[in-house]
This record gives sequence, C-alpha cells and structure tokens, in this order.
Amino acid sequence: MALDFTAIDFETANGFRGSPCSVGLIRVRGGRVAERASWLMRPPAGHDTFDPRNVAIHGITPEMVAGAPRFGDLFAEIGGFIGGDVLVAHNAAFDLGVIRSALEVSGLEAPAYDYACTVVLSRKTYRLVSHSLPFAAREAGVPLEHHHDATEDAAACAGILIDIAGRHGADSVADVYGAVGLSLPRQAGYVPGDPYSPATVRALEGLSSGAGRTTAPDGSRSGRTWAPWPQEGANPSANAAADPHHPLFGHRIVFTGSLGMPRSEAKSRAAELGAQPASSVTRATTLLVVGDGFVASDLASGRVTTKARRALQLQEKGQRVEVLSEGEFLQMLGGRWPAAGA
Repeated sequence: MALDFTAIDFETANGFRGSPCSVGLIRVRGGRVAERASWLMRPPAGHDTFDPRNVAIHGITPEMVAGAPRFGDLFAEIGGFIGGDVLVAHNAAFDLGVIRSALEVSGLEAPAYDYACTVVLSRKTYRLVSHSLPFAAREAGVPLEHHHDATEDAAACAGILIDIAGRHGADSVADVYGAVGLSLPRQAGYVPGDPYSPATVRALEGLSSGAGRTTAPDGSRSGRTWAPWPQEGANPSANAAADPHHPLFGHRIVFTGSLGMPRSEAKSRAAELGAQPASSVTRATTLLVVGDGFVASDLASGRVTTKARRALQLQEKGQRVEVLSEGEFLQMLGGRWPAAGA
C-alpha cells in the first residue's frame, strides 16, 4: 500500500462551520505532494455574513468572493479533486463538518469519507506543549509562514502526516492509525431528507431566533462581549457514548481565564464530547483551555495563567498535558460558538 491521501483546510466566513469561504487541498501520492488546488467561494445563501473577527484571522473579505461561485456550485470540483481519497485535516471533525453542514444547507448530497485527524495523531506521536498546527508543523519540520491561508495550512497538515507515518514506519493512512492503536474513522454520507447534523440544526435555530452573530474561531477579543467566569461549579461526567475519534474524547480537561461562555457551559460541552471536566490542574490533567485572548504563541512569550504555568511545569516533568487556546477549543466543538456582542 502507498501513503496516498488528500489534506484539506477550510476558512469560514463566520462561526457556523457551514460557511466556507476558502478551501485548500493537497494531494499526496506515495508520501510526496503531487498536486494542490484552492478555491475562494461564497458561503451558502443565508449563511454568508462575514464576521469581522473571522476576516481578521484569514483576511478574506466579502468583496474578495463577491464574484465567486457558491460552495454548492463548486463542490463538484472540490469533490472531484478529493475523489476516493482519505481526507486528512488538523482537527478533522471541523473540516469534515464544514463539508457536511455546507452541503446540508445547500440542499445537496454529501459523500461519505474515511478521514484522519492530525491533532489526534500528533498527540499520539509528539510530546508538545500545544498541538496547534504551528507547533505540530514545526515538530514535523514543515514550514508554515502564513497560518490561516487554507492552502498553506493544508500543506502543513500533509507534511505532519507524512512525518508521523515515517516515525511509525507506516505505509498507509490506515497503517498510521493502526500504529497508534486506533481505527481509521469515517464520516457518513448525507442525502437531502436525512436528519441534519447537530451543528446545522443549531445554526438554523439561531437564524430563526435572530441570534445569527457568531464568534471568530481564534478567540479574538476585538469587539467582543466577554462573560466573567463564575465559580468552578460542578464537573459533569464524560459522555462514554461520544465519538471516540473526537479530539476531546477521553481527555481530562480544565479551564482557566475568561471565555465567551460561562464555565459551566464549557464544561458541559466538553463532557458531551467525551472529555472529563475538572477544576484544577493535577497529574491527571491532559488538556488545559486558556481564555483571555490567549493564542498558542503566548506559551513562548511567557504570557500564561497560574494554571497554564502549572501545566508547563508538569510537562517539564514528563506529563503529557496540552494547552489549548479558546479558539482551538471552540473549533473542536464543531462550530458551536457562543453568542457574541455587537
């Protein structure tokens, strides 16, 4: 077998994952980049409002896509490029969810895909303080100069998987998963008339209630109304029936700083996806989510909270604990952004 796959990365216009405005794809054959493709697009009608915080992340404005086809009109080309490949993405639950939700609201069929998540594989292979794309790409020896350019992010993702496969001596994506004790996940297809995915249901409910504004996936503070943290409160039990392939499943998660949602909601969302919330950083902690506009690069500059500093100390002692920004956590929720201020 050969290490063949297509890496993919989407940028979205707003917090609903079904609002793609850009996609980058990298085709890999035999462990080498063979071809690349990218498109700008208008998101599906009714979901095409550009949140200025998203624009601040990727730099794509409504004017830049004004003459572009909508996602539904482009998907035949996008899907044709992918073909029958395994799809690979960094936090694949989000990017696969973009395809599913955008096709749902476009009234189109969605293919089924086998897929791989380089966040999951990075955690199984590298020992990093953060498994965000820049950190994992640097560990893999892959250049990433323009993070949030869809094609460059997809290329970095491809390089990460190629490096991980080499470290495990794996000859296919399925073999990479087997080497870390997992099976290759699969996203089911969709036919109009099937039930919508939960992210799409919530987006449609938000539109009907008039709550259409969403939060940018980098956790940017610009123009944002922040909710102060209450006391820690209860820690709900992890959902044992959640998808074991989700990047939050099986982790013990702690929150610190101010996010755009109450801490109780953050805990319940994490528990729903199979993570076990906790109130303090201990030797059992595996994930720490940091608010207050934190980004992964702050780890290098020393801009960390007391809990984050404790997590770094545990890492130095050999414990595998990862620090996430709010944006990374929100993206792992699959587009369930908290409401934002005007």
